[in-house]
Amino acid sequence: MSLTLLDWFSLFFNFIGASLLAVGGAISAAPEMHRFLVDEHHWLDDATFASSITVAQAAPGPNVLFVAVMGMNVGLIASGGVQAGWQAWAFGMMAAYTALMGMLIPSGMLTLVITKWAQKHKDLSIVRSFKAGLAPIVVGLLLSAGYVLSMHNNNLSTDWPLWIVTLVSTMLVWKTKMHLLLLIGSGALLGGLGWLQA
Repeated sequence: MSLTLLDWFSLFFNFIGASLLAVGGAISAAPEMHRFLVDEHHWLDDATFASSITVAQAAPGPNVLFVAVMGMNVGLIASGGVQAGWQAWAFGMMAAYTALMGMLIPSGMLTLVITKWAQKHKDLSIVRSFKAGLAPIVVGLLLSAGYVLSMHNNNLSTDWPLWIVTLVSTMLVWKTKMHLLLLIGSGALLGGLGWLQA
C-alpha cells in the first residue's frame, strides 16, 4: 500500500475537519480520526490507532502529539514499515507533519479569532450561551473518544481489573479532592507490578 497524491490531500483535509470538531482538545476528535484512518481507509488497525494515542499521551508535551504519531504510523505503514529504511521514515515524517498541520492550523486560527471577539463582547448573552452550550458537547465528544479507544481491547472476562480501576478512579475523582497524579502513579505501580495489563 502506498499513498497517492489524492491520499495526501485526503489525509490533510480530514485532519482539518477533525480540527474543527476538536472542541475540548484534540482527543475529542479521536472518533472521527478512527472512522477515517481505521474504518474507511484501513491505513491503521485498531491496536495501532490506540497505541498511537497511548504512546503520545505518555510522552511529555502537548496533548495533540498523538496526531503526529498517527500520521507517522500511516506514512511508515504505507511505505513498507520500519524495515523499508530511511525512505519509510521520510514518508512517516511527511505524514506526521501533514496530519499535525491539518490539525493545528484551522483550530489555532479559529481560536485566535473567536477568543479576540469573545473577549470584546463577553457581556453579550450569545457569548455566555455559547460557552454554556459547549460543556455538554465536550463531555459527549470525550465519552465517544473513550469508547473508541476501549474498543480494540474490550474483553470483559479478562479485562475486568481494568474496568474496576477505571470505576474506582472515576469515583475518587468525582467524590474526593485526590490529586490526579496520585491516581496515575497508582495505576503505573499496579501495571509495573503486573497486576494490571492492557
